[in-house]
Order: sequence, then structure tokens, then C-alpha cells
Amino acid sequence: MADLATAKRTFVLDGVHGGSAGASIKPAAPAYRLVLRARPEAIEAVSQALELALPTRPKTSATSGLRSALWIGPDEWLVIDQGEADLMAALSGTTGLFSATDVSHRNLAIIVSGPGAETTINAGCPQDLSLAAFPVGACTRTVFGKAEVVLLRVADDTFRVECWRSFADYVFGLLDEGSRDA
Repeated sequence: MADLATAKRTFVLDGVHGGSAGASIKPAAPAYRLVLRARPEAIEAVSQALELALPTRPKTSATSGLRSALWIGPDEWLVIDQGEADLMAALSGTTGLFSATDVSHRNLAIIVSGPGAETTINAGCPQDLSLAAFPVGACTRTVFGKAEVVLLRVADDTFRVECWRSFADYVFGLLDEGSRDA
């Protein structure tokens, strides 16, 4: 009988550090993520299943405990759960027209915090990230350098930068460079 081997996923940014006196840059803890697409008539049922009201206005998010839903488009959300929840299982009995795709292993997040967090991100992102234009809870899909990212402002001086694993080294390196200007 053959021995079964179990692969252990390694974290792409394991052991990296970055930042400056003005901005701290660190990998976020692994999280469960799904991309959700839903018709307007299914939003209430999906929200109940996720125990989180899906936001319906552009650039907004909703958070309940360790779970957040980020409005990405008119019928699209990125749902992030920083706990042990299985979001696909939570949606399994939900009725209505929607689709959900687990992207937990595709994405990772980098936390940028400190008084220079906006300047650090603006090194590669053209978006106005001032508190007036991008308040706490605001989110957007945008570009950072040559990578697509999703930004979420979690506090006055803290951002969550979601990117694909394949761009993690690039995004982290560019954030580290940008922090020197902060």
C-alpha cells in the first residue's frame, strides 16, 4: 500500500518585513475568501446566509466580527473571513440566482499602517486615498504599479491591500519602496 503524502501550502510572504518609520508593511494572516456575484433579488438571502448585509453602494464595505464584504461592482463582492468559517458551506442551502467562487488560495493581503500609509500606497496607485475621499470602510478594485489590487481602509491610518499570490513579491516590494517616501 502506498503512503499518502499531504502537501503543505507555504505562505508566499513568509518571513518578509518592510516599511519605514512612517509606514509599517506586513503580511496579513491567512483568510478565507470568496468572490460572490448575485442578482439584486438574491442579495437578501445571501446576506442572511453569510450573516452580513452585503453593501450595495460603490466603494463601500460591511463588517461583522471577523467577516467583511467589499463592494467590487454592481453585482460583485469580495467576502473575506479572517476566522475559521467555511463561507461556501454557509451558502450551500441558499436559494436565488448567485455564484460564489472560493479564491482563498489565489489572494493574500498586506497590511499597510502608520501615518504614511496613504503616501506608501500612492507610490503605485493613482487613487485619492485622503480620508475625505476614501474614508474608513471604503474599498475599491484598482491598480498598484502593474498589479490589480483591492484596497480596504480599515482605520484612519491602516489599509488592507488584497492581491493575487503571483503578484505578492512585486506588490510587497513596491510598497516597501513607497514607504521610504512616507
